[in-house]
Amino acid sequence: MPARSKVQNVDEARRWIEEGKDYSWIVEKYREKYNIETTPGYWATFRHRQGLERRLTRNTDLIPWAVKEEHRWNYNLVMLRFEARLREGKPLQPRDASRLESWKKWLQEENLVIYYDADTEDGFFAVPREPRDKDLIREPKPSQRRSEAKED
Repeated sequence: MPARSKVQNVDEARRWIEEGKDYSWIVEKYREKYNIETTPGYWATFRHRQGLERRLTRNTDLIPWAVKEEHRWNYNLVMLRFEARLREGKPLQPRDASRLESWKKWLQEENLVIYYDADTEDGFFAVPREPRDKDLIREPKPSQRRSEAKED
């Protein structure tokens, strides 16, 4: 017999995910409301099993690199994900939209683009824009691009 689900109200949990609540918010809410311990991974699995859209937007134009695990939550990468969501017509939380707007303004005012070097501790860097830079990022060499099968 399969283990009993920790989800007390599927409709409520689906609504929270569809509203864009962070998994950490859902974890805390479940602890407060139901005295049940869950993890962000639990909610990612729930989202997948319910057939809900994935949280992270895959955009190889803005995120063309095979990003190492230790760099996956770098602020610049998070901002690129937010921009990818916007470009796909998906909503952002007001706080995230504000952060993205400030970040893009900073890049524009300083004439910078984002560069990724997987072989460094920080991974992502804001570097001076060059004439070849057409978007928010410095295009990687073909050998640095991720294959379509890889996830960021």
